[in-house]
Amino acid sequence: MRFFDTTLRDGEQTPGVSLSPVEKLEIARKLSEIGVHVIEAGSAAASEGEREGIGLIAKDGLSPEICTYVRALREDIDYAADLGCDSVHLVVPVSDLHIEKKLRKSREQVAKMAWEAVEYAKERGLIVELSGEDASRADQEFLRGVFSEGVKRGADRLCFCDTVGILTPERAAELVPPLAAIAPLSIHCHDDLGVAMANTLAALRAGATCAHVTINGLGERAGNTPLEELAMALEVLYGVKTGIKTGEIYHLASLVSRLTKVPLPTNKAIVGDMAFTHESGIHAHGVLRDSRTYEPIRPEMVGRKRRIVLGKHSGSASVEAALEEMHYHADAGQLAGIVARIKKLGDEGKRVTDADLMAIAETVLGLEREPVLALKQFTVVSGSNVIPTASVTLLVNGREITGASTGDGPVDAAISSLQKSVAAVGDIRLEEYHVDAIHGGTEALVDVTVRLSKDGKIRTSRGASTDIIMASVEAVIAGMNRLLREEDEDRSKNPD
Repeated sequence: MRFFDTTLRDGEQTPGVSLSPVEKLEIARKLSEIGVHVIEAGSAAASEGEREGIGLIAKDGLSPEICTYVRALREDIDYAADLGCDSVHLVVPVSDLHIEKKLRKSREQVAKMAWEAVEYAKERGLIVELSGEDASRADQEFLRGVFSEGVKRGADRLCFCDTVGILTPERAAELVPPLAAIAPLSIHCHDDLGVAMANTLAALRAGATCAHVTINGLGERAGNTPLEELAMALEVLYGVKTGIKTGEIYHLASLVSRLTKVPLPTNKAIVGDMAFTHESGIHAHGVLRDSRTYEPIRPEMVGRKRRIVLGKHSGSASVEAALEEMHYHADAGQLAGIVARIKKLGDEGKRVTDADLMAIAETVLGLEREPVLALKQFTVVSGSNVIPTASVTLLVNGREITGASTGDGPVDAAISSLQKSVAAVGDIRLEEYHVDAIHGGTEALVDVTVRLSKDGKIRTSRGASTDIIMASVEAVIAGMNRLLREEDEDRSKNPD
């Protein structure tokens, strides 16, 4: 089977998403590396910037076939050919609703437009995927006629578009076989009713040989079939060797999320933050003994790592594992004390961060550690006509260091200045920034949680204040201290 990735076209049609030509090229290169077969680079008729992005991708020498979306118009086809694309996704409405209400044409007119466009695209040397828009609601006899004649005129393959996500797996099993008998058939599903994945799998089982997908399921309205979910379902549930480099899935998903500014849903399958995260004592204990107890796949298969988070549901096994990972050594009595304090934090509705665990452990174990970093002062300047700027003075191992930075906002500037100030002792990156819901009036407490990384190690920490900038600074400094102190440090109560 083949993967036709439309992240750069249908995915970019996600409301609010707009990628620059350079960003599109960056994603296209990663799509090529991961092993997709076709990259739909965009819709050339959309804008000059869109054409620039498509041209960059087409000329980059990538392994996949480079495709562009076109209507049944010579101008669109010329753009595709002139930009150096390999193929066109030639989309024509096939339901009476679309033909009459959107185009205000007849079936005969639309069919003629489609066939003439196929012929012209072939004259321009392009591979043609003839696609029926709103095929789920079309007269299937009419659709078969359009497709059959389109293939006679030169179309290389066909595509069934479930444009508004109303297909069912049972209906897909019925409609796909006669169309797949005409020519190689792709399936393009939308997720309006939450069944895009199920419909795609059903269509592939019924004879479709290619799936249209997007990274993270991006797309108009509720989005499209997610590449990451389909690839893993095929590999794990159906034993299909997809050719997708699954170990790169999370990296690609994170890149697309960052560039599109569409965050990954916390509980999203495969790539969501909680996909391989466990808190329940029973689950965590089972996973620690044998990951198959509560995980269908190993997180490493998709470039992830397992996380055991602590809270009121945690048991002693998961707390002990977390302590050992941080090189703390507690006896049975000390462990019970640490578990009790963690459950108390959880009962108070708080996230238990790595910094919390370390502070609790050091208190219970009677350890005292001097912080690597101490805040002396920080200043932030921001306003309607001012570039947000922050300066910070830290004591780093007793030595005073001052750093300054600008940012997209006052919090970003403050965090950037902290990172610059500690650069000499460690390259610490901000992986995640989260502000918990604020309740109350203008003096409400803000709870900021951050995830920081250094040399592949990740730690979470928290800061709380009525000032969001101060809370952010506190959280980052706490996390930095934990990461920097872990180097070459023995945390046992009696290291000798």
